[in-house]
Amino acid sequence: MRSNLSERLLFLRAFLAHPRRVGAVLPTSARAVGDMLDMADLRRARLAVELGAGTGSHPGPILQRLGTQARLVAFEIDPGMAEALRAKLPDPRLSVVTGSAEDVVGVLDGQRPDVVISALPFTSLPSGVRRTILEGTASVLATTGTLLVLQYSPLIARELSRLFASVSRKVCLLNVPPAFLY
Repeated sequence: MRSNLSERLLFLRAFLAHPRRVGAVLPTSARAVGDMLDMADLRRARLAVELGAGTGSHPGPILQRLGTQARLVAFEIDPGMAEALRAKLPDPRLSVVTGSAEDVVGVLDGQRPDVVISALPFTSLPSGVRRTILEGTASVLATTGTLLVLQYSPLIARELSRLFASVSRKVCLLNVPPAFLY
């Protein structure tokens, strides 16, 4: 319980320091994370990438679903949250990159993830940053790969449809606020 409270406080501090970059006051609910991850077959993934790992509401469940030989590369721009994530999840399959998701192409250096997971607040990011991240993600994703996106607004759907051949959507009402899952 104490760990959960300290994570929430760390997340809240990061939000207060950079609200447009963090995009939410609290981490995503376990229900919304589970509903989103159910939209891809992580058991078969060899490489998964998370954009905006935060304090770990997604990486833990992702690692639980990944096979023993799979890897997860998690991007987190906030150094405090990246360090907290490393301490919380000392899993050898996890590599935490302290940096922007804008650098996904360079960091992956030709590697093609089977699944990319993102809860980045795309609608509050500057349009150039949003475009760089989404276009970079589209360029590195494996041909049969899946991009999973969690948002608190449906406004990203149009941009996703422009970049990806097929876009489906679910809504998780058991999250505060309700989450749009793509």
